[in-house]
Amino acid sequence: MSSATPTPGPSPVRRLSLAGVLRLRRPSEIWFKPALSSVAAVAPPNLLLLAFGRLDLAMYTMAGSLCALYAHNRPYAARARTLAWVVLGMLGGVAVALVTASLTRDAVVLVTVGALLAAVQKALCDAGRVGPPGNVILTFISSAALFAPQTLAQIPGHLALAAAAGVWAWLVGMAPALVRPHGPERRATAQALNAAAAYAATRGTGDGHASARAAGYAAVQAAWQTLLALPSTGARATTRHALERLVVRAEVALAAPADSDPERLRAWAHALRGGGRIPRTGDAPADGDELLGVDAELAARPAPLWRRLGPLAPIAVRTGLGCALAGYASLALGIGRPYWALVTAAALYQANLTLTWSRAVQRVVGNLAGVLLFAAIAPLAHLAQVLLVLCCLALNFGAEALITRNYWLGSVCVTPMALLVTEFAGYQAPGDLMTERAVDTLVGALVGFLAAVVVTNRRAGNRVEQAVTAADRARERAARLLAEPAPAPGALEAARRALAAALTELRATADAAAGEWWGRALPQERVVLAEQSGHRTLAEAVRRQAARPDRDTGTRTEDVRP
Repeated sequence: MSSATPTPGPSPVRRLSLAGVLRLRRPSEIWFKPALSSVAAVAPPNLLLLAFGRLDLAMYTMAGSLCALYAHNRPYAARARTLAWVVLGMLGGVAVALVTASLTRDAVVLVTVGALLAAVQKALCDAGRVGPPGNVILTFISSAALFAPQTLAQIPGHLALAAAAGVWAWLVGMAPALVRPHGPERRATAQALNAAAAYAATRGTGDGHASARAAGYAAVQAAWQTLLALPSTGARATTRHALERLVVRAEVALAAPADSDPERLRAWAHALRGGGRIPRTGDAPADGDELLGVDAELAARPAPLWRRLGPLAPIAVRTGLGCALAGYASLALGIGRPYWALVTAAALYQANLTLTWSRAVQRVVGNLAGVLLFAAIAPLAHLAQVLLVLCCLALNFGAEALITRNYWLGSVCVTPMALLVTEFAGYQAPGDLMTERAVDTLVGALVGFLAAVVVTNRRAGNRVEQAVTAADRARERAARLLAEPAPAPGALEAARRALAAALTELRATADAAAGEWWGRALPQERVVLAEQSGHRTLAEAVRRQAARPDRDTGTRTEDVRP
């Protein structure tokens, strides 16, 4: 439970800081998976085109191949669907770009269409929670296709190449299921346990307990979303139920940190690595109230797409306007590839202006460093086309391996890779490429960020109000059930998880709104009070659940220690 006291709302104008923007983080636990997948998806099509002497067609195969970068954290059934939608979305964007390019060569029209595509791709990726790399890869490919010489007769063949590479990328993304079919859900559960252990180690009052608690609930919520994407019956259901009980223990630790053992939680998380047996918690069998609560959650339908798109309108407008203005500015400067400025702007836009500022700094630093790396690599790559392809593959691996440390570090590899790809169709003077890329990076970052400043997200404050109201309602429902001597089976557990989800959403919404400029003062006092009362209710629900009769022995236990 938070010990924070309510504070007045922040000033409408917020300072943009450089502190920590370039700091390196620990790499993702699965950093090598997208890195290897990208190489496995890109290499065969490019090497085949090289063998046939048609490396100039690589842009179309890369459109499909780069879809392998998505959905690595999702269970394989959900990953199959997500990858299919990403491939279809990629093909749709490329089709629009190719048709437009075949009908006009007016650069202003092309930039406008590219900006509109970028806004649509941003909104759909965020609403669908596709995850990294989000809309950036889609926008990069569709924007480049807009400026590729094209005729209507060529479009079916080029789309067929992209589709074939997309099918291959789908197979690459699904291939790990043959080795570790339960890998994603085991990792998600382990992350929830580790996050809960970090909070339990603070005993709920130590240094950093508030941020550790927020991170813990976010990890637990992500784990539930992962597990609920799995089948509830059949062979995989047994694994799902065993992992559910571990996530329940993580929830117990978050609600009662002083009564939890962090080392035991970490031991369970460690045991989930690899393909060994899932550790047993000693809880009741899978027909217990916890899993009845899960079944109740399964019946809940997700919000319609239009409702998820509504709050994203300011971000979509920022993206469309920023990309258009960046492209127009590049054209005004006489740069031959305005889509570089457009893509730079598209890559900036995050959940709020503060995060957008950080991404702008990271993008500029990474791209300029990448230009210098290109100067060192270009002489080697120009020795032979096969070396050009191999250098691109190495940079592709490096980009995905490093980007989880910090975005700018990944950009150091992305930039020279993008420059080398432009040479697949023929030699380009390195000096001109470097100059154009550097200028477009600065133009795109500057103009794109200014557009984000101009387009304010005044809905952010309303979303915080709505999130507070939703959290209060969820707490009231859980409190009513706690007041009943014998609530319906699974009802209390479903209410508890609904409250945990509402509190997680409240914290994420408040953090996003706090990073906006020129917004009205946020209801900080209501947020703090909603969090305090909500977490107290969660703790009471956990103790009520821990004190229930044990279905195996008929005895009771008051110990909530995991």
